[in-house]
Amino acid sequence: MDLSTTYLGRELASPLVASASPLGEDLGNLRRLEDAGAAAVVLPSLFEEQIALESERLDRALSAGADVSAEALSQFPDLTTYNLGPEGYLEHVRKAKAALGIPVIASLNGTSSGGWVDFARRMEQAGADALELNVYFLPTDPHLTGAAVEQQYVDLVRDVRAAVRIPLAVKVGPSFTAFANMARRLEEAGADALVLFNRFYQPTLDVERLEVVPALVLSRREELLLRVHWTAVLYGRLHADLAITGGVHEVEDVLQAVMAGASVVMLASALLQRGIPHVGALRRGLERWMAEHEYASVRQMRGSLSQRSAANPEAYERANYVKVISSYAAR
Repeated sequence: MDLSTTYLGRELASPLVASASPLGEDLGNLRRLEDAGAAAVVLPSLFEEQIALESERLDRALSAGADVSAEALSQFPDLTTYNLGPEGYLEHVRKAKAALGIPVIASLNGTSSGGWVDFARRMEQAGADALELNVYFLPTDPHLTGAAVEQQYVDLVRDVRAAVRIPLAVKVGPSFTAFANMARRLEEAGADALVLFNRFYQPTLDVERLEVVPALVLSRREELLLRVHWTAVLYGRLHADLAITGGVHEVEDVLQAVMAGASVVMLASALLQRGIPHVGALRRGLERWMAEHEYASVRQMRGSLSQRSAANPEAYERANYVKVISSYAAR
């Protein structure tokens, strides 16, 4: 079976990519991921706040235009050694690139356009094959409009694009009024790929101690539905590659993603739960399914269940909605 695919301008052996997770912090794990069949790896994200803290513990970084408040940073845990810190991160990129034969994708997590964007260039110089911009921003200001938030995203992508020549993937959440339009604007700003979707982690409240408690919940398979849906909507309407992250655990999940139009699927929670060898199990399962159903290649499957053949996608969505609602029989 020909499992090859193209993502961010690179020919990959399969659509199975190891996404950003704690596994990527260790060089030995990265080698094991490659040996297990991962076609590329995304390193854990380096945070905008880490870079700002290193640049004069933020005082001068703020005046240079980074849109992060000192009060906000006071709420952060110690970030100086997370992911080895900014300088250690660059060294990790160099070592990973030297040790692996598969593409190494660096990751930046930020929300503002400031001096920290220049760090993207340093990632490129360290040898990263591509950069994933992981945008994690929850607007809570009631005076901040949706249009202003969208423009902030577009400006951020445009600024990072101007800083690097390597391919750029943008990982975003789904909470836009008109996501299809937003996807087009991100592409026009310089995104070579869109990663659908970022997972927003919601804390729990400790009512006894009156504290906000961080809560990490790994992805579940039902989360894949939203990602597959939007991939099927966007496939064929954008030049940018589409990647699905979140909810990919089984071979059927990989098949749904590819048939919707994804070039690759990103694996994190499944590997944390079931171990690195699960990459190989997914690859073997994909090969078996393709042989049983007489598919010669992944490219033959891609987009076969997308909406590009629908003359009126809006009407298609309404029809699906009515069909789902009417399918439930109350007892």
